[in-house]
Amino acid sequence: MNDDLDYDRAGLDLTIASEGMRLTAYPDPGTGADPWTIGVGHTGPDVYPGRTISVEEGHQLLHDDVQEAVATVKNLVKVPLTQGQFDALVDFTFNCGAGNLGRSTLLKLLNAGDYNGASDHFSDWVKAGGRVLPGLVTRRENEERIFDGSGSV
Repeated sequence: MNDDLDYDRAGLDLTIASEGMRLTAYPDPGTGADPWTIGVGHTGPDVYPGRTISVEEGHQLLHDDVQEAVATVKNLVKVPLTQGQFDALVDFTFNCGAGNLGRSTLLKLLNAGDYNGASDHFSDWVKAGGRVLPGLVTRRENEERIFDGSGSV
């Protein structure tokens, strides 16, 4: 249903603004350890303490990594989306994971056609390591505004 949508420049800008671009590997802010991250939220066995990359590598990793979130949103969302709604959901999925989107009240309400109710549930996802992180609060607020069509990054 949303096969004609793709993660556009505004979506990428949202993810880059939320994650930042870090060229040296750093520990997860929620755990202070694993998973180590580099570039724009890239994790995996190729990320380890001391690893560095170029800006170009960071952009390529983001492009590759975001494809899973794009596919997840296209697969799980059964109602029509605007470009902004799609971008917000891809950013959310990129950050929270496909499984969390799939189990979320946000998705259940959205697929029932309750766009406003779904939007209210971005703010449910502001904790990491059991504590509220200000960066996640800001990210969810940005996603909600973009989803609602009332703002941009």
